[in-house]
Amino acid sequence: MKRSLIPVLAILFLVALAAMLLSSCDLADGVFLPAKTSHDLADDVVRIHIRANSNGEEDQAVKLAVRDEITAYLDGKLRGCEDKADAVGVLETERKNLADIAQTVLYRNGFDYKVRVELKNEIFPERVYGDYVFPAGDYDALMIYLGEGAGDNWWCVAFPPLCFLPGDGEDVVYSSWVKKLLDRIF
Repeated sequence: MKRSLIPVLAILFLVALAAMLLSSCDLADGVFLPAKTSHDLADDVVRIHIRANSNGEEDQAVKLAVRDEITAYLDGKLRGCEDKADAVGVLETERKNLADIAQTVLYRNGFDYKVRVELKNEIFPERVYGDYVFPAGDYDALMIYLGEGAGDNWWCVAFPPLCFLPGDGEDVVYSSWVKKLLDRIF
């Protein structure tokens, strides 16, 4: 009887361990995300902000045209990044190309103001991006200023790549430290 009790206890232990691990996570759309503090989350992500010249209708429209070109370009560049350091390295390397892309979009649309691209740490208020909440805090960000950069901005998360979601018919693959741990255990 004692021998048959050992596998049952082992299974109960693993279930309890899994429950403890999962209780420290948030479940969003079937994806387990480690529970993070504002500081922890900021340590793991890189944001992109494109600030329009002004809140005028034309400046806001060209900001979105710049967004489309920038995100299309960065999609392939950031796709292979394993961690935040990789993404920051790519963004730093690509700064001049990104400025050239944005400037070309402005000129093509009849705007003669200049573009400035910076990679810096900046304080941001709490933001919601889809199902994700990004608490207020200091984040590393690629900042693209169009002209005066005094208008409303468009933003997304470059790493992990939330800006670059697959198109129709493509599957999104998420990675989770909890799933990896459970895969190793079982």
